[in-house]
Amino acid sequence: MTDDAQTTRALADNRSAWDDRADIHAASQFYSIDALLADPDAITDVVRRDLAVLAPHLGAGPGRSEGTVAGRSLLHLQSHIGDDTLSWWRLGARDVHGLDFSPKSLENARRIAECAGAPITFVEGDARHASDVIGRTFEVIVTSAGTIVWLPDLESWAQSIAKLLEPGGVFMIRDDHPILDALEFEPWQITSDYLSGGGSNAYQADQSYTGDAMPSHTNHEWVHDLSEVVTVLLDAGLRIEALGEHPAMDWSPVEGMVHTEAGWQLPEGSPRIPLTFSVVARKPRD
Repeated sequence: MTDDAQTTRALADNRSAWDDRADIHAASQFYSIDALLADPDAITDVVRRDLAVLAPHLGAGPGRSEGTVAGRSLLHLQSHIGDDTLSWWRLGARDVHGLDFSPKSLENARRIAECAGAPITFVEGDARHASDVIGRTFEVIVTSAGTIVWLPDLESWAQSIAKLLEPGGVFMIRDDHPILDALEFEPWQITSDYLSGGGSNAYQADQSYTGDAMPSHTNHEWVHDLSEVVTVLLDAGLRIEALGEHPAMDWSPVEGMVHTEAGWQLPEGSPRIPLTFSVVARKPRD
C-alpha cells in the first residue's frame, strides 16, 4: 500500500525530528552511552525488561539454551541509536540486525557498535516494509519502548514481521500502553482517541523525552489500540502466546513518578492502570 501525500509529509517530519534527536540522545545522560561502552557486560534496562517478557517463550534446542537469546539470530525493529541492539548482541544473539528509518540514528548506532566491537548489521528502512530491505529470516524479532505510534498502519508491519520470522520463530513487542496517549500522559482526563483509525495526532516539541532541548519539530503519532496490535499479528498468520499489561514504563512522562527496578511507576495510592503492554507471537512451523 502506497502512503498518501499527507502521510508521506508526516513521515518526513518525523524522520527529520528523529535525525535531530539522534546526536542529542547519543550524548545524553538518559542513554548513558559512555557507561554502556565502558562495561562490556552492561545491557540497557529496556532490554532487561524485554527479556523478562520474552524469556519464557525461548525454549531449549540444539545450540540453544532455554530462556535466552544466546545463539539465536535476532532483528531489532526501530532500533534508533542502537544501544538496545548492542544489548541483545551482548546477551549472545547472533547475526544481529537493527532497522531504523533515521539515517542519523543509524550513523550513531554504527559508531556505538564499532566502539563496542559488535558485528551488528544496521539497515535503513520503514519498519512496515522491513522485509523489502532485509533478505533473510530470523529466529527472534523484537521492538519496544515508544515504537508503533510512529507507524501510520500496522497491517503491513505485521505482514513484514511474519515474512522475516523463521518457522517457529518468535516476535515480541513491549511498548507504552495506548491508554496513555488517550490521557495525553496527563492523568486522569481523556483528551485524545484511544481507539485506532482516527488519523494522526500532530504536536510541536522542542524537548525530547530525555529532557534535552532539541530544535522544534512537528511530530505525528498514530493511535494503535491493543485489539489492532493483536488482530494484525493474527491476520499475518502468527500465533499469540502472551498478552501482558504492566504498571511500569521505561521513562517518566509526568511529574511524581517513582523509579523502581521494574521501571517508572505511579506513586502509591494512584489508580492502578497499565503503563506498558507486551505481546509475544510465534510463527507456526506448518
